[in-house]
Amino acid sequence: MRCPFCGAQDTRVLDSRLANEGDQVRRRRECNACKERFTTHEVAELTLPRIIKRDGIREPFEENKLRSGMLRALEKRPVGSDDIEASINRIKQELRALGEREISAQELGEKVMKELSLLDHVAFVRFASVYRSFQDVSEFTDMIAHLQIATTEPETGVTGAAPVPQK
Repeated sequence: MRCPFCGAQDTRVLDSRLANEGDQVRRRRECNACKERFTTHEVAELTLPRIIKRDGIREPFEENKLRSGMLRALEKRPVGSDDIEASINRIKQELRALGEREISAQELGEKVMKELSLLDHVAFVRFASVYRSFQDVSEFTDMIAHLQIATTEPETGVTGAAPVPQK
């Protein structure tokens, strides 16, 4: 690693420890030439699959689009930013675990709806109403009825969690 102060190639690691819940390695380094110390972070380079849109266009996965869609659905809802970030990380982890080079936008949308159903039911309905583009009120009321039934059944395993109803 090159020293950011003097540009020398010769640096040594003084200390290494895990950071960001074990997803990064934080290294404290010292330059052998100028004796300055600095910190580096090592992160695994994992690629996320490309997204196949409904019209067939393929585009790279963009975390900011995922976050903004979820934040739009969660607007003015009592959900903490840590919970939102954890949901985003779970979605990204699921995508990586698939090992696929491409995934349909529909599949990604289903994963987002699953996470939103665990976070907040109102946000789930908001997202689903836009994502599934309901054609009439009956489709909307069917989804809400299914959500109410699912949240009252104790067999879901998670309090307040509802399985994502399929269209």
